[in-house]
Amino acid sequence: MKKILFAASEAVPFIKTGGLADVAGSLPKYFDRESHDVRIILPKYLCMSQEWKEQLHFLCHFYVNLSWRRQYVGIFKAEWDGITYYFVDNEFYFAGDRPYNNIYEDVEKFAYFSKAVLEALPYLDFCPDIIHCHDWQTGLIPVFLKTLYGDQRYYSGIRTVYSIHNLKFQGRFILQAVMDITGLPRQIFTADKLEAYGEANYLKGGAVYADAVTTVSQSYAYEITTLEGGEGLHGLMNARRNDLYGIPNGIDYEEYDPARDPFLPHHYSVDDVTEKKSLVKAEFQKKVGLPAEQDIFLMGMVSRMTDQKGFDLIAYIMDELLATEQIQFVVVGTGEERYENMLRYFSDKYPDKMRVNIGYSEEMAHLVYGSCDAFLMPSLFEPCGLSQLMSLRYGTVPIVRETGGLKDTVEPYNEYEHTGTGFSFANYNAHEMLGAIRYAMRIYQAYREDWHGIMRRGMEQDFSWNASAREYERLYEKLTGF
Repeated sequence: MKKILFAASEAVPFIKTGGLADVAGSLPKYFDRESHDVRIILPKYLCMSQEWKEQLHFLCHFYVNLSWRRQYVGIFKAEWDGITYYFVDNEFYFAGDRPYNNIYEDVEKFAYFSKAVLEALPYLDFCPDIIHCHDWQTGLIPVFLKTLYGDQRYYSGIRTVYSIHNLKFQGRFILQAVMDITGLPRQIFTADKLEAYGEANYLKGGAVYADAVTTVSQSYAYEITTLEGGEGLHGLMNARRNDLYGIPNGIDYEEYDPARDPFLPHHYSVDDVTEKKSLVKAEFQKKVGLPAEQDIFLMGMVSRMTDQKGFDLIAYIMDELLATEQIQFVVVGTGEERYENMLRYFSDKYPDKMRVNIGYSEEMAHLVYGSCDAFLMPSLFEPCGLSQLMSLRYGTVPIVRETGGLKDTVEPYNEYEHTGTGFSFANYNAHEMLGAIRYAMRIYQAYREDWHGIMRRGMEQDFSWNASAREYERLYEKLTGF
């Protein structure tokens, strides 16, 4: 039985700010449980909802040395959906109304968490064969393991996998501060280890010291080795390319299932999507205050409102799109104020065509996936992307830019061979995006049977976690030898 410990800063259902939580919380359920014991360790944030805090049970406590500091560590435990979760408790670090950038600087918060994870293992009676670390918040776990614990017998057999979900976010801090906080030897703060461009870099540390590095799509694994996509670390990613794996994310097919989604007013499957989805669309149009016109092209987005997600392209062509086309557009999410205000402006200017819901709502997100004809994702870069997988699952045709995981998961429509699951454009260009939207609209309006074929092919794709879990299992086997 392989023992795997996922270490992450968030995981559903306990705490979520983004896609990392979906991955860390969903993937463990899909491993072969007869041969893999997969558990998860998280910070115990004070901002967790009371509903989830009531599920936790105190296990033990101890103290950890973080350089010259001696800090309390409480360990709590919960069982959810057959998976064991552990929680590191310390309100000095994990108080506040959100997980990141609050009561205490993240630089020390996640150094503490990384050290506490390793120190907790003997108390858990669970010595993992693999610690699977996620994103920069856990980047110091492989560093601590190899430098401070490597000569201790208990830890000597533990291997690490380091997953990069988004290379843009690296955990970069003042070099001297990290040296003081971690107590790590001065000789590892060099350009070939933790130092990058005069700063200490948690993500770089994880990528240097882990036994294997993964990222969340094959295309993104290549892109991060390039000058354009490497976010300043392309040299390191090239150096590690023999240990760099692109394993695509999946989605939880139990949570995202149009045949039984509790947020949808009507349920449907691939067999009756063309009849039943129109009922969901009509009710959604009424709910958001748009004219309930069945034949109008309804396009949706669920996204953080940032440059990375392509909102500068949307701002550039929004007036032209809404003024000239018979289209309705619904956007759900939150982000930069300038984009929120831009969307509010166009919603006011075109009240029969545009709606924006500022703030994240699980219900609204599911309704967008289940109701819309098309789903727009014009990302500047996209390591994997989950929203396009959700839209495919619901028969909502994705319109995407050909980058990262979007390129890997959405097959462009071919009107001559009647193949493909969506529409795409290659260059980061607003009018190229507009051309893709207009092409999709033309197929929808003039060739409805072809459109239905695109919908059904998308729903027939398998982007559940099953295939991804098998790939991770093969990687674990390679690292452990069994």
